[in-house]
Amino acid sequence: MSDPSRPASYLALCRAGARKLGSTWRRWPRWLRLTGLLLAGIPLLLLVLDRAFPPPPLDPAYARVVLDMRGKPLRAFADTSGVWRYPVTLEQVSPRYIEALLGYEDRHFWQHPGVNPLAMARGVWQWLRYGRAVSGGSTLTMQVARLIEPYQRSIPGKLRQMARALQLEWHYDKRTLLTVYLNRAPFGGNLEGVQAASFAYLGKSAAKLTHAEAALLAVLPQAPSRYRPDRHPERARAARDKVMQRLVRQGAWPASVWEQGRIEPVLARGHFTPMEAPLFARLVADSQPGALVHTTIDGDLQRWLEARVASYIRRFPEQTSAALLLVDNQTMAVRAYVGSAEYGNLRRHGYLDMVQAIRSPGSTLKPFIYGLALDAGLVHSASLLSDAPRLGADYRPANFSGAFQGPVTLTQALQQSLNVPAVQVLEALGPDTLVNRLDNAGVRLALSDKPNPAIALGAAGIRLEQLVALYSALTRQGQVAMPVWLAGQQAVSRPLLSPGAAWIVWHMLSTQGRADQPFDSEATGRVNRLAWKTGTSYGYRDSWALGVSGRWTLGVWLGRPDGTPLPGFYGQSAAVPLLLSVYSRLGDNSPLPAQPNTVSEADICWPLGRRASVTLPGTCQQHQNAWLLDERDPPTLPDPMDWPSPLRKVALTAQGKPTLARCLEASGSAWRALWPLALEPWRAPAERRGALLASGCEGEGRGADLQAPIRIVALGEGNLIRSQRYRLQPRVLGGIGKPFWFLNGQRLRWDGDQVLSEAGLYQLVVVDEAGNSDRIEFRLENPPEQEGVRF
Repeated sequence: MSDPSRPASYLALCRAGARKLGSTWRRWPRWLRLTGLLLAGIPLLLLVLDRAFPPPPLDPAYARVVLDMRGKPLRAFADTSGVWRYPVTLEQVSPRYIEALLGYEDRHFWQHPGVNPLAMARGVWQWLRYGRAVSGGSTLTMQVARLIEPYQRSIPGKLRQMARALQLEWHYDKRTLLTVYLNRAPFGGNLEGVQAASFAYLGKSAAKLTHAEAALLAVLPQAPSRYRPDRHPERARAARDKVMQRLVRQGAWPASVWEQGRIEPVLARGHFTPMEAPLFARLVADSQPGALVHTTIDGDLQRWLEARVASYIRRFPEQTSAALLLVDNQTMAVRAYVGSAEYGNLRRHGYLDMVQAIRSPGSTLKPFIYGLALDAGLVHSASLLSDAPRLGADYRPANFSGAFQGPVTLTQALQQSLNVPAVQVLEALGPDTLVNRLDNAGVRLALSDKPNPAIALGAAGIRLEQLVALYSALTRQGQVAMPVWLAGQQAVSRPLLSPGAAWIVWHMLSTQGRADQPFDSEATGRVNRLAWKTGTSYGYRDSWALGVSGRWTLGVWLGRPDGTPLPGFYGQSAAVPLLLSVYSRLGDNSPLPAQPNTVSEADICWPLGRRASVTLPGTCQQHQNAWLLDERDPPTLPDPMDWPSPLRKVALTAQGKPTLARCLEASGSAWRALWPLALEPWRAPAERRGALLASGCEGEGRGADLQAPIRIVALGEGNLIRSQRYRLQPRVLGGIGKPFWFLNGQRLRWDGDQVLSEAGLYQLVVVDEAGNSDRIEFRLENPPEQEGVRF
C-alpha cells in the first residue's frame, strides 16, 4: 500500500533506484559479489557474537571498608571469596601511580582500540628471535579482559583475550577500563587492587604515594609472588628502580626522581588489615549497604581512646570490660566508640558491644527527674527535700552510704546522688510522666513492670548510647538527639526539657567540683566546663560516669558483661577516673552554656520553700540561694511522713504561745513554720512539732499542753517471744490525737488484731498527730505448740 503522504513521483523514483541497483548487482562478477556479501556480513556476525557472548560484569565483589571522618580505614571485611579489595576511583589514586602504570605497561593506552598491533608484532618477533618472551604485547585493556575472564596461556586463549579486549573497548570508555584495572589487578596473596595493596604494604592510601612507591605498585602485578615487598624486598627494589629509570628515559619523570627514589628503602608493613573501632565498624557495616562506609569517627582520637581504655581496664579483675562513647554536641556526631575494653579478649568478653547493651542505669536518670520536676513547677534548685527514712511509704530505699542527711537542697541531693530525695521528687512528678517524656524524646526504657519510683535508682534498662543522648540535651537547649555515625547524616532532635531546666541541671552538676581539679577555680584560674554524674546499679553490676560540656558529651560504662557483681567498684571509684582522664585529653575550650532569660536567682526560706520576699519573717527559719525557672518558687513538697499532721505552719497566740493553725482567728496573727515530720530528728528540740503544737485552742477546756510524750505499753526492748501465732495488740500512753502504727516500716491499718506467724526480728513504731513517736524491737520464735503471748 502506498503512503498517501508522499507524492507519487517519489515512490516511482524509489522503485526505479531499486531496479537499477539489482541490475548492477547482477552484472558484477561472482567473486566480487561474494566478497561484498562477506564484508557486509562481518559487522552482522560481530553483533551476533557480541550478543551471544557478552562481556562479564566489570564490578567485582568488594571488601566492605568502614572509613573514619578523614577517609582512613577503620576496619575492612573481606568479600565472600576472602579477597581484600578496596574500591577506588581514578581521582582517589595518586597521579604518580597512573603515570608509572601507563608509562611502564601501556604508553599508548589512550590511543589504541584495545589491541596494540605494533606491540603485538614486537612481542612475536622477540619471541621468535630469542625463544622466549622479552616484552609483553598485552595492553591494559587486554589485562582487564584477563582479570574479568581468566584464560589458558595458549594461542587460542590469547586470541580470545584480544577479542574480548576489542569488545570491552567497544562497550566502555577508557576511564572505566582503567578504573577496573586499578581495582582488580593482583598484588600478591589475597590482595587485589591498588588501594588494598597500598594499605597492606605501605600503610597509606594510594592517593599519597611517592614516586618510588608508585613505581613499586606499578610493577608488582607483573609478578605478584616474585616481587612481593614483604617477602622479597631486594627483588621488589630492583623492579621498582627499573620502572623509575624507564619513566625518566621517556621524559615522564625528571631525573631527580631517579636520584632520590633509588635511595628510598623498600619497607613493607606486611599484610595490613585495619582493626580500629572493630565493634562500631561491624555495627555500621551490618546496617549500611555499599563497599565504602564513611563515618564520623575521628581515627586519631579513636586509636588513643582504645589504648587508654585497654590500659585502664588492667587494674580491674578479669572478666571486667568497659565501654566509652564520645559525641560532638553540635552535630551529635560520634567521634569515638569503644565497645569493649579489649576486643578479642575472651576473658573480658571482648566481642560484646557494651555501648549497645541494655543495662541498669543506676542513678544516672536522676538529673532528668529533677529537670522534669523543674519544668512542672514542683521544685526549684534549693527546694527542701527529705533525706530520711520513709516510714509508712510503700517504697523505702536507702542511700548508697547507708546513712541519711536529713534536710537537703535539690542541688545537694543531685550532687551527692541521694536516693530518698530522688524518689520523693519522682513520686510527686509521677513515674509514668518520666517514662512517657523520655519515650517522646526518643529514649525508650526497658521495663519489666509498670513504671514505679524504683526507676530513680535504676529499675529499668537503658543503653550507653541512649544515656549519652540524654546528657547531651543539658547543653543543647533540652533537645535530645540520638548520636549519628554516618558522614552527612543529620541528627533528629526531640524536646525533653526546657532550655531553663536544662541549664539549671547542668549548672548544678558542674558546680560539684572534680577530683582532677582539687583547687577552686578562683585560685587556679581553671574554669570547669564539665558537668558530670555517676551511677551504680544494684549489686555493683554497672558503674557509670557521664560528662557533658558545651562541646562534648562523654559516657563511660564499666562492669562485667555477664551481669555478675563487681563488689567494691562503683561509679565514683571505677568510671569517673577514666571519664576525667579522657576529658582532660580533649583540651576543651568551649564556652560555658549561656544562662537563659527564663532562669533567675532568688533568696528562699526553709522550711516553707518560698521566696523570702513573700514569706512571713517568723516562718523563715533558714535562708537558701536558689535558681528559679520562670520566676516560680513552689512550696516544699509534701513529705511521706506528713500524712498524720499535714500542717506547714503553726499559729502563735497573742501572748506568743504556739497553738494550732485553726486557732489563728481566736488567738493571734503571728506564725511559726513547721519542718516535715521526717526531718524532726535533725532539728533542735525547740523547733520540733512537739514543742510547737498545742493540744487545743485556749478556752476549749483541754489546756495548752505543749508536749505529750508517747510511749508503747510493752515489755522492754529486745523482747523474745515464743509463739506459733502471736497476736499483736499494741497500746500507748500519752501522745496527741490518733496514734499511727508501723511494723517493720509498713503502716498497720487495724481492723482487729494483728497476727504474726513468721519468725524473725520485728520493729514496732508509733507516731501521733503531733509527730511524737516511740519504738520497740522484739524477736519472734516458733516453738512447736506454743500459746500466743500478748502485750
